[in-house]
Amino acid sequence: MAVKSLEELNREFMADIYFPAQEPKAHQPCEPAAIEVQQHPAERSLAKELGALGMKIAVIAGVILMIFTFVYGLHYSVEPGMHPSIKDGDLVMYYRWNKNYHAGDLALLTVEGQTQVRRVIAVAGDTVDITEDGLTINGALQQEPDIYQTTKRYSDGTEFPLTIGEGQIFVLADAREGTADSRIYGAVNINDTHGTAITILRRRRM
Repeated sequence: MAVKSLEELNREFMADIYFPAQEPKAHQPCEPAAIEVQQHPAERSLAKELGALGMKIAVIAGVILMIFTFVYGLHYSVEPGMHPSIKDGDLVMYYRWNKNYHAGDLALLTVEGQTQVRRVIAVAGDTVDITEDGLTINGALQQEPDIYQTTKRYSDGTEFPLTIGEGQIFVLADAREGTADSRIYGAVNINDTHGTAITILRRRRM
């Protein structure tokens, strides 16, 4: 048996002091990593764009509704009084804020619950008369090339000659026979009208 020298024993003693033997650590199970579910960037972008698009559509719809409630209006024509200018089924777009009427304008008004489109014939200060010769304004016989029926008085209607008062207009239908206009209900107050027709959208039945 080999005998260790004093120097070797001293080195082993010092090693045990400074570098003690370590027991192996017990195995510890690894904890599973938390799984974070994240939305794909493309899905987030699509949802954001669809939301923005929906907001834009809502704003545009609101603006259109406001415009056609307070600025413009649409009237669906169902009576033959303005034939052939306006036919049954046509849509008439009118401007609510323009009531500065001139002769020849198309005005929208409601008489006895029925909305009508009628042509302005005379304005404040004009004198209208209907004689055997036809329609006269301020003594001048009117030439109406687009009117195909004779303008006649109604026996139980307005008395002529008639001078139009301030804030009033005199209107006639283009189809002059058997239609209601100022020959029956007299001059119309401008405040009772809805506005001036600006375009006609044809929707005639096929």
